[in-house]
This record gives sequence, C-alpha cells and structure tokens, in this order.
Amino acid sequence: MIKRMLPIVCIVVAAGCGVSKDEFAAAQRDAQQNKQKYEDESAKRTALEKQTADLQQQSTSQQQQLDELATASKKLEAEKGELQAKSAQYEQLNTSLQKEIAAGQVEVSELRGKMTVKLKDKVLFSSGSASLNKQGKAALDAVAAAFKDVKGKNVVVAGYTDDVRMGSKSGFPDNWALSTARAVNVVRYLQEKGVPPSMLGAAGFSEYRPVAANDSSANRSRNRRIEIALTAADYQPSVVEAAAKK
Repeated sequence: MIKRMLPIVCIVVAAGCGVSKDEFAAAQRDAQQNKQKYEDESAKRTALEKQTADLQQQSTSQQQQLDELATASKKLEAEKGELQAKSAQYEQLNTSLQKEIAAGQVEVSELRGKMTVKLKDKVLFSSGSASLNKQGKAALDAVAAAFKDVKGKNVVVAGYTDDVRMGSKSGFPDNWALSTARAVNVVRYLQEKGVPPSMLGAAGFSEYRPVAANDSSANRSRNRRIEIALTAADYQPSVVEAAAKK
C-alpha cells in the first residue's frame, strides 16, 4: 500500500514545487498505468495459480483412476485364476466319476461359485445303513483327491432321506439320526483321505429337503442322497442359519 502511494505523493510534492500541469498529468497517467499493470499482473497470477491447482487436481484424479484400474485388473486376474482352478477341479471330478455319472448315480454341478457333488445313497450305503460300502469309498476317493489341496474353502457334507420311517431293526430312531450319521461318516472318510478337518462340516436334513415329491420309488430314490459342496470359507449351511434365528 505504501509503494502504491509513493507515486501520488511524489506527484503532489512535484506539483507543489512548480511542476507544470502537463508534467503533472503525465505523472498521473503513469501512475494509473502502473496501477493497471499491477492489477493485470495480479489477475494473471491468480488465474495461473488456479490453473496450476486444477492441473494438480486432474493429475490426482487420473492417478486415482489408474490405481483403481490396477486394483480391478488384479482382482480380475485373481478371479480368473480361481475360475481356472474350479474348472480344473470340476474336470477332475467328472473324469474320476465318469462311470458313476454315466450310470446316473452321481451328479457334479457348479453354480454361483459353489461346486456340488450329489451322490445317491445306494452308491455309498446299504439300505438303512450309515456304513460306507466299497463303491462309496471309491467315489469319495475321487472327491477327496479333488478337494484336499484347496485353500480358503469349506467342504460341507449334507445327508438327506426320503419320508419312509425307520424300522426298529435299523439301529436309528428316525431319519434325522440316519441322515446325520451318514453325513458324519462321509466327513470322517474325507478326513482320512487328506481333506483338512478345518474345512469339513456335516449336516443332516432328514426327509425335510426333498428334491422331488415322495410319491414314487423313483422320486424317493432321488431324495435319498448325500451332497458334498465346495463353498466359500464363510459359507453357513441353511440348517445352521435356521438354528441361529431361533
């Protein structure tokens, strides 16, 4: 502010010292021009600072976009690797269980990241029994070979029955006991074959989760089954979820 006033003070002093009107007017014009130049330069500097800030903001935004793209690319690569691994497991199971699949005794499916091996009860057990037979152990050997080296997953074994009541000679009081015992015995066998026990879980659903109406021998056969699901590590079977809500 003091610097701006100096030309004016000089002009006033000069005017008081006998300076002519033309010289005084010229001095005023110079002062006004200098003031205008100063204001113009200040405006340019402000505009330049704003442009610099805008460029820095754009640069930061572009870097964030690049970081997001890099993260997305890594995620896609991880998902690609996981899908390839699942595909390899799926193909391995299909090849190993080709005979049982062709006979309609075993189904292998993959849906929404969950691979499921569905085995009819007669593949694994004698009627009304929870003891694994020779054919059942051979089928479970293939399942164990495909699942034992998997990391960050759960293997959930679920047992299901039809609605025929258990006979007194079966050794099981009801279908709850039979379905649960069968699932537990499958889990134990998979553990023996190298599947880490921390991955394993067993659930018995009795007759209450049928895939077909229990109105024919063929449909009841479909309902008597063991399902082995390879799921995400945080997966909770519906029977556990239902119990938690009570």
